[in-house]
Amino acid sequence: MMDFGVVLQTTPPSARVVDLAVQADRFGFSHVWTFDSHILWQEPYPIFGQILDRTRRVTVGPMVTNPATRDWTVTASLFATLNEMYGNRTVCGIGRGDSAVRVEGGRPSTLAALREAVGVIRGMACGEAVSYGGSTLRLPWATASRLEVWVAAYGPKALQLTGEVADGYILQLADPQITAWMVGAVRSAASAAGRDPDDITICVAAPAYITDGSAESAEHARDQCRWFGGMVGNHVADIVSRYGESSGVPKALTDYIAGRQGYDYNQHGRAGNTHTEFVPDEIVDRFCVIGPPEEHVKRIEELRELGVDQFAVYLQHDDKEHTLASYADHVMPLVNVQQGARS
Repeated sequence: MMDFGVVLQTTPPSARVVDLAVQADRFGFSHVWTFDSHILWQEPYPIFGQILDRTRRVTVGPMVTNPATRDWTVTASLFATLNEMYGNRTVCGIGRGDSAVRVEGGRPSTLAALREAVGVIRGMACGEAVSYGGSTLRLPWATASRLEVWVAAYGPKALQLTGEVADGYILQLADPQITAWMVGAVRSAASAAGRDPDDITICVAAPAYITDGSAESAEHARDQCRWFGGMVGNHVADIVSRYGESSGVPKALTDYIAGRQGYDYNQHGRAGNTHTEFVPDEIVDRFCVIGPPEEHVKRIEELRELGVDQFAVYLQHDDKEHTLASYADHVMPLVNVQQGARS
């Protein structure tokens, strides 16, 4: 069956974040993810503990952490501790770093550091001995802990790394054309590394907004979700600066950032972000999922046909509860009924 997740910001009050997670668990979502940017928002790991304590099914994790702002051994110990307390219900989403490092004036980690971090965090959180800082380290109390590490990536070399070492791949946009290219790159890299590509879980994450089918409703939804194009644009700008226009990344992903003029991380991930006016409606419609429930079912079916295992809904807009309920009542059941009919 297709899994569905929800992505939350840890914006105060934390009780509100936990309550949304409890609703997601009750509605049948499989995963609750949060941003991990400890200066812009609250620290997610204590909130994960509260979510796990008040739910019984959902898996929790960051979308995404990074190798720069946290010691890798501390990250591993955090996950292993939560697993011991709540029964292996965590997942580690990780990338090179965006808002968490840039707001401090730092830069994203190198791909070499990301590759090493994946191995150290996963190994230690699974009770294995790992090499770190010239020493061999192990969490002797974590032998029963199990942790998967899913990598978020856009660029060619990051996609290759994902295919070679990750348990899962996180793609933060819901455009089927781009998804096909990205998933294909990850699977090709996995095959070249001697791995079974089907062993890598594919997660697409994007804002979803249920409308009533009117033009006015669609316009409001786009304005609520336009921030996402700006967030994705930060990663795309890095790819273009590193590889140039010949990066190999689909032009549908790179062309729209031509009008990008700076970015204010104090408005990161926020509806109404004034630094995302360069994002056209076409990109909002392609990267996000906007429309009546049947349009959401259609898009998610397209993604499922491309091999996507989980669709995670960003809820950074003004219609959180309605979106959760609509997915539970009108989207998730139909997607999985159609999937079952084809099985």
